[in-house]
Amino acid sequence: MNTRALTLALIISAIAMFMTMTYIDTKQAELVEKYGEMVAVVIAAQDINELELIDDRKVTATTVPKKFVMPGHFKEVKEVENTVATVPIKKGEQITQPRLTFPGQQTGLSRQVSVGKRAISIPVNESQSISKLIKPGDRVDVLVPIDYGAGRKDISLIKTVLQDVLVLSTGQSVTNSLPLVGVKSEESRDAEAVRLLKLNTNIRYNSITLELDPYQVQKLTWAINFFNRAPSITLRNNNDKEQVRIAPTTIFDLMGEEASEAKAYFKKRYDEKGTQ
Repeated sequence: MNTRALTLALIISAIAMFMTMTYIDTKQAELVEKYGEMVAVVIAAQDINELELIDDRKVTATTVPKKFVMPGHFKEVKEVENTVATVPIKKGEQITQPRLTFPGQQTGLSRQVSVGKRAISIPVNESQSISKLIKPGDRVDVLVPIDYGAGRKDISLIKTVLQDVLVLSTGQSVTNSLPLVGVKSEESRDAEAVRLLKLNTNIRYNSITLELDPYQVQKLTWAINFFNRAPSITLRNNNDKEQVRIAPTTIFDLMGEEASEAKAYFKKRYDEKGTQ
């Protein structure tokens, strides 16, 4: 047996293993720096239907890089057991707070409001609420007409003041207004009697309730009270979390190539008023 050859082979194997481990550690460090440490999340182990009861067979815990963790995520399966899905959830999607609620005969709206947030209702009509197709759990942007020129169209504008806002309710339709089967009525003497709570599907609402932080509540309240105009609501994809800087829109943006003519018109008009 060639002892020298065996020793040399072992040394080469050890060096190769060391280099491989060093390469793996380097790549792992690069990934951690780029995407963050691994974080525990709860995901759907199968497709979950809207209003379906969630148990440990339908969800599982896994880890994902911190960059890909969704807001309102859960870390352990036990946190979501015996809850109800408020929207359909596809297999592999993260389970997050806006997507489920706790069943009960009187859950109320307050339990839906996140800690540190506030619920505020704003008036809407059909054109301002996507033909009344907005529903609890959706995410929206809020646009406000700003008139600080006493009716002067040349200095009035439309501005997006809030982005990626959670809709808590539409009228009296709340995400936790769930149909519960098998809830015994305390008022009934019949032990087998159950009380069915029906989901509120009424779309004849005149207001929607948003979840905002306290400062955002003040901004929106100021706009509604002092501009006397209801804001407009635009619907966005629930997975679209990007907030971008959007410049206000004025009449000159609509005019396009004729903007210079419009500016000259308004200047002449208000110059003449100033000399009267």
